[in-house]
Amino acid sequence: MGFFTDTSVCIGCKACEVACKEWNAVPEDGLALTGMSYDNTGGLGADTWRHVAFIEQRKPLGRQEPGVSHDDADVFAAARTLGTCAPSPGPGATAPAVDTAPAAGTAPAGSPAGEISPVHPDGRAELRWLMASDVCKHCTHAACLDVCPTGSLFRTEFGTVVVQEDICNGCGYCVPACPYGVIDQRRDDGRGWKCTLCYDRLGVGMEPACAKACPTDSIQFGPLEELRERAAGRMARLHEAGVLDARLYGADPGDGVGGDGAFFLLLDEPEVYGLPPDPVVTTRDLPDMWRHAAKYAPSGRTVPGD
Repeated sequence: MGFFTDTSVCIGCKACEVACKEWNAVPEDGLALTGMSYDNTGGLGADTWRHVAFIEQRKPLGRQEPGVSHDDADVFAAARTLGTCAPSPGPGATAPAVDTAPAAGTAPAGSPAGEISPVHPDGRAELRWLMASDVCKHCTHAACLDVCPTGSLFRTEFGTVVVQEDICNGCGYCVPACPYGVIDQRRDDGRGWKCTLCYDRLGVGMEPACAKACPTDSIQFGPLEELRERAAGRMARLHEAGVLDARLYGADPGDGVGGDGAFFLLLDEPEVYGLPPDPVVTTRDLPDMWRHAAKYAPSGRTVPGD
């Protein structure tokens, strides 16, 4: 089980942040001004298990390709929200053609679709906001599990990764092991904390609090294979609508962490959202390291893994 977060329909309401804090009794934070637009929390941490980013860019979001036929009203609605086409004339209609004549604030005819000057005809600079709700990725190959010496971190029957705070000894090994920088220690007790994907709710057949509270279904919960199929279809519809920057992040089981239990549809490069472009499990070399250590260990002594 896992999350699919479709950032193309995130409205930045932060309902997920509030629901997460309320259900899991996560302490308050983010009350100080950060200077980062409406992003008051700044990033994931011990007291922020869901973080909604507000990313301001001086570039257009996309442009409707001329002559593209649509048979899905949802595509028109999404594209209209993203600013990529005119209001929908109804299912089965044809998208309006784009004027190819150069105009103020647009690239000359023949330029790539994404190369549009971010200047409004009246001289104002154009902004776009990318909003995205980040969370622990619940990696298939989770380095935090490899380094935890107490068994505080464990893999649940739902495939998620959970920290048991009553077993955590505050060693902090999991913090640098996470390729996404998700796990954090609380200053008052030193123990590690992160999203549990509402493990207690899953056990009684409920969906996670953040997904339940999301008003636009930007956060979707369910079986990973089903979510991946749904995400691929959503990305294809956005590409058809002219949003060619749409991409999936963390959905590939063949990536460096074996695929994420929480993956995303992004509208720009992962780095724009503060995500590593090619994450890898940080403990991937441990088996070889132990083998070399065993080979050269003094006679009569053993090393972990012997």
